Amino acid sequence: MSGSLGRVDDLPTDYYEGLRQRNLMPLWPSLRAALPYGKPVRSTQPTLWRYRELRPVLMRAGELTPIEKAERRVLVLCNPGLGLEQLKATPSIYIGMQLILPGETAPNHLHTPSAVRFVVEGEGGFTVVRGEKLPMARGDLILTPPGLWHEHGHEGRDPVVWLDALDLPLVLGLEASFCTEGERQTIADPDNVSCQRFRAAGVLPYSTLDRPRDEFPMLRFPWAQVREALEHLARVTPLGAPVHLAYVNPETGRECMPTLGFSALMLRPGEELPLRRRSASAVLHVVEGALTAFVDETRHALEPADTLACPTHAEMVLANASAREPACLFMVDDAPLQRKLRIYEQFS
Repeated sequence: MSGSLGRVDDLPTDYYEGLRQRNLMPLWPSLRAALPYGKPVRSTQPTLWRYRELRPVLMRAGELTPIEKAERRVLVLCNPGLGLEQLKATPSIYIGMQLILPGETAPNHLHTPSAVRFVVEGEGGFTVVRGEKLPMARGDLILTPPGLWHEHGHEGRDPVVWLDALDLPLVLGLEASFCTEGERQTIADPDNVSCQRFRAAGVLPYSTLDRPRDEFPMLRFPWAQVREALEHLARVTPLGAPVHLAYVNPETGRECMPTLGFSALMLRPGEELPLRRRSASAVLHVVEGALTAFVDETRHALEPADTLACPTHAEMVLANASAREPACLFMVDDAPLQRKLRIYEQFS
């Protein structure tokens, strides 16, 4: 449709005020803002949080606020383009850095948002999900799916920090976000049992063939195993093609959570990798090495444990800063949500 659309100023004042008094608004003055041609209007800014700057204030939070006063001691990574008070890294992804100190327990609860924990530093932390105690080592991914009881504890000597990733902005927007507190869980299964059941790709416990598929059969993805799989994939992946692994439900081969996707990416020494432009937003977290990320017109130098938010439809290029060592990243995106909404696209 050619030509400009009508404006609010074109309407008689008494007519427009009458609409407002009846809780009505004309669509046409704001139609192009809601449905722009060709590409969405984006408020999300490429935003980098440096761990060396974040860690001291997170440790200070441990001094200032006991766990009993925090329940979950978290600093939220807020995208300035979306408003700091909105608690969003991207429009659909919440990212926080959570600290638990030796001897502390983050109490048992369940909630409606989907959540995962990716361990940034420390040893001795654990999470209990539906009666299974899951150890937390650096780089491990722990699932705490919607509606499942979970609690955290610390049996080590040094602080433990992990990255929280939730679909909280989505669930808040649906006015469906709440939690329920519960008593401390009884450990019903051997520690880390779900991870042991699904130890190797391509093989499953035989009993899974004769029952309905479990929505969340595997709750912990150890970084040691993911790192080894990346190394093997790198050996058979041509240069210029991404060494990229998805975290999936081992019984279905599909995404391990309903709305957010999680993956691990390796950049080989000296590699510069353009990523395909996608409709999904993403958050990158550096597990190993250093790299430069070009996101649209911005350039960001990333070090270990740094976190970078990337808007939808972004042009992205990643370059390993080392000619000798690989760089590894953990990625969160909202591609599963977009696939379910039938709006996900990849562009050449």
